[in-house]
Amino acid sequence: MSRTTINDLGAVVAVARRGSFRAAAVDLGMSTTALSQAVAKLETSLGVRLFNRTTRSVALTDAGRQFVEAMGPALEDIRGAMEAVRSHRETPTGLLRINAAPVAASEILSPLVLEFLRRYPDMTVDLVSEGRLVDIVADGFDLGVRFADLVPSDMIAVSLGRPQRFAVVGTPQYFAEHPRPLVPTDVLAHRCVRVRLPDGAIYRWHFEKGAEVVRIDARGPIILGEASLARTAVLDGIGLGFFMEQNVRAEIEAGRLVRVLDDWTPPFPGLSLYYPGRRNTSAGLRAFLALARELARGDER
Repeated sequence: MSRTTINDLGAVVAVARRGSFRAAAVDLGMSTTALSQAVAKLETSLGVRLFNRTTRSVALTDAGRQFVEAMGPALEDIRGAMEAVRSHRETPTGLLRINAAPVAASEILSPLVLEFLRRYPDMTVDLVSEGRLVDIVADGFDLGVRFADLVPSDMIAVSLGRPQRFAVVGTPQYFAEHPRPLVPTDVLAHRCVRVRLPDGAIYRWHFEKGAEVVRIDARGPIILGEASLARTAVLDGIGLGFFMEQNVRAEIEAGRLVRVLDDWTPPFPGLSLYYPGRRNTSAGLRAFLALARELARGDER
């Protein structure tokens, strides 16, 4: 057991968390072969099998489950102690893992993430974009980025300062042939480009005016899995689209898209960074949060 390293123990936890050697290897930045060898080495040292492996699945054995439950918290304490020591460095260094919704990843990439890397060249950022809301602690992320109303209540949130709006748009050519909708229910008479959410549901268009809230199940000839594809379809004149304002602002300003129902799409709280309330926060995470607050204050001026 004396030859077992923290990395070997972390490898077991990563595989248990992800249920896959391939996915765990990606998280750890190592090859699947190297990860498998690390786990096999620990199993040999312990004299028990920790995982049942088939060609289709990986699952903890009873011994493996007991081992992870007992060892996992202790491993986190060791990592926390190491981060506490690293936090005394004057220059942040190391890896920062961020989980963000696709629209959030696009929003923070240039103003925040790339600026952070320019200021702290010894840091590496792993920005993972996915639609589903994950448990950032269980999945090994340092922080998440979501709209404010989706931030888990047990997390510390940092507002990015910019409110968001939806926008209903169509091309000038489309509106030359179809009347502009004046109230949300008018959308039902139009061809619309619809978007499928990560959970498989079709997104319902959300409208608000004063105390009135309306959700519309838009109708149309095509359903797409990404907003970027939907924007392409709308620009091609297929029908109306419903987007985050920042995703179509340039096309609206250039006259390639025309916005309608503007009075039914008021601003709402924007994006927030969030992270667990750990006692020992790494220097890299502290620097990233400080930059986020700095940029948010600049947006509010």
